Amino acid sequence: MIVIDAEKQVLGRVCSIAAKKTLLGEEVVIVNAEKAIVSGSRDNILKENLASLEIKNKGNYRKGPFHMKRADRYVRRRVRGMLPYSKARGREAFKRVQVYIGTPAEVLKKNHDIDLGKTKVLKPAESDKKLRRSITVAEICSQMGGKW
Repeated sequence: MIVIDAEKQVLGRVCSIAAKKTLLGEEVVIVNAEKAIVSGSRDNILKENLASLEIKNKGNYRKGPFHMKRADRYVRRRVRGMLPYSKARGREAFKRVQVYIGTPAEVLKKNHDIDLGKTKVLKPAESDKKLRRSITVAEICSQMGGKW
């Protein structure tokens, strides 16, 4: 069981580490999902995400596409994009990914038997340069209409 703290980390790096570990058979828990950073121009990132909301099914809305607006589901969907989800191996790996908003110590203790005081929390190496142009996952999700 690996715990990854996504606070002030680039989302793509966190997701790629999580995807690789789950493909190797380990369970991964990502905490502080709303504090992860997406690098790039704020306007371009928001424009791309809001444009994806325009894609709809003309027939039955229950058949998708489904747009994730909550931060934990948004991050989990990004991890899914890095897995071979159309194959059984990728679907099994995706089941081993859990993402949480904040750091819910009591939920981690109850569901995963993880004590954050004793468990080592993986923090991917922060980039050397400071990201001037970036936006957090919480800001993206709130602009998309997410409420949590």
